Amino acid sequence: MIDKNHFLFTKSAFFQNMHSSSINTILFSLFFFLCFNGSTMADSQDTFQLPSPLPQWPPGGGFANGTIDLGGLQVKQVTRFTKIWATNGGGPDNLGASFYDPDAIPQGFSSLGSYAQPNNIPLFGHVLVAKDISNNHSYPTLKSPIDYTLVWSSESLDIEKDGEGYVWLPAAPDGYKAVGYIFTNSSVKPALDKVGCVREDFTITPNTTLGLDNKHVLDINGLNVYDSVGGFRVRNESVGHLKGNLTYSMPNLNQIEALIQAYAPVIYFHPDEKYLPSSVDWFFQNGALLYHKGNESKPDLVERNGSNLPQGGSNDETYWLDLPLDGSSKDRVKKGDLQDACAYFHVKPVSGGLFTDIAIWVFYPFNGGARAKVEFINISLGKLGEHVGDWEHVTLRISNFNGELNSVFFCQHGWGKWVSASGLEYHTGNKPVVYASLHGHASYPKPGRVLLGSGGADIGVKDDTDKSDKMMDTGVRAVVVATEYLAPAVVEPPWLNYERKWGPKIDYDVEKEINKMKKVMIGKLKKAFERFVESIPSEMLGEDGPTGPKVKDSWSGDECV
Repeated sequence: MIDKNHFLFTKSAFFQNMHSSSINTILFSLFFFLCFNGSTMADSQDTFQLPSPLPQWPPGGGFANGTIDLGGLQVKQVTRFTKIWATNGGGPDNLGASFYDPDAIPQGFSSLGSYAQPNNIPLFGHVLVAKDISNNHSYPTLKSPIDYTLVWSSESLDIEKDGEGYVWLPAAPDGYKAVGYIFTNSSVKPALDKVGCVREDFTITPNTTLGLDNKHVLDINGLNVYDSVGGFRVRNESVGHLKGNLTYSMPNLNQIEALIQAYAPVIYFHPDEKYLPSSVDWFFQNGALLYHKGNESKPDLVERNGSNLPQGGSNDETYWLDLPLDGSSKDRVKKGDLQDACAYFHVKPVSGGLFTDIAIWVFYPFNGGARAKVEFINISLGKLGEHVGDWEHVTLRISNFNGELNSVFFCQHGWGKWVSASGLEYHTGNKPVVYASLHGHASYPKPGRVLLGSGGADIGVKDDTDKSDKMMDTGVRAVVVATEYLAPAVVEPPWLNYERKWGPKIDYDVEKEINKMKKVMIGKLKKAFERFVESIPSEMLGEDGPTGPKVKDSWSGDECV
């Protein structure tokens, strides 16, 4: 089908109380393409709808028309389901998982697969259905499979379940591909007309792996389910994803503006945060300096919009930015200017144009030092973790079928996680809430504390988040900086194509910093701290200047999880 969120299956936490003799030895992984979408139905599971109705999107093209025409193949979303099978325990919150078939399929359309999700989150998803409109009788865009292969069953699982469940791989005719799997509650092969296989030229090979946060991961002995897009597939099998139609399905500039106003998140900063964001131009206008290797004694002031920054190329270590030389100006610029801060929007197609990703970039002039928890002691790690120029982002994933918010990616120190729209907190209307961590500015969907590198122990680097009166509505002063599929409608600012460092490389006297902290510790606490220091990531011990948004892998690819 398509590829947004997945559900992966291995042998671990889902059935923690199972006897080892009952563990299934199936070693494949099954991915559920969960496209969390509009209202659904289920026997006992609550359903989710966005807090506010969708707006009337501006007209133009095929965006949010309900149907996407791929050029001979029409595709729709079905958001009503009939439950096929469920486990009633294990997994997230020990609530199990449920498996569904699409219900009320429009006349002339064929299902492309089944749907599944854990029971601890409200039901919010869709399955794609397709219709051949090519009038090509010798080579239609859709055909029934010629057979099925049983790839998983629940018969060996000693768990509370609604009878038995079975996963079937459709065997596609030559020149076609299955883009989903079928789930049944019978060991009898499904009817051949239960699912459609898509002509190969309408599919792409999946090359992304996405994931929900661990609270929403489902692990059924041999089946690993994690957040993905409508239907499901088996890893390493020849199963494709539908590819979309960029000229037909993607939003135009007016529609992008409407999407930003509808969904731009509100960021809450920690009450103790002193390193806040600013606009890029504010950073430049307040004394940011451009250094060139070999001429370090004569840095240049950066001009408005970065017009004198080197363009293109790569990070060759010969240029970097830094704070003003004057001490008072340096301290002031470090703190940013929340009132002037802008969010920078990059709009791009994913899943071949069936979805739109809106990456929202926020710039911080300075990233504060890290803090740690060592058992019952909270400590500062001094200068460790500090660096100039901090780029952070979250990404909205939007369905091009109806313009509905599907999920949000929260970036956290170079990786992150996808969270379904059903698992988000909302500020007003359909605007999600994002919590930025103290000093490090990582993004989280809920407030609280995360201990990085803790391994389950009460020790680690702290990411603390909380609400305060320091907040930023990213839809205010929103700036769209890139929409490659609409080029040249959006002119990219010069600073976006500066691909060198946004800060200098900083080498810390690590031993000196650590010895400062050891002085306040004794006995077992001191030993625990020493073990913790050994686990600190090497990148925290000497901060290299970060690069800008366009250098990140996610700029042209998918998010890293």
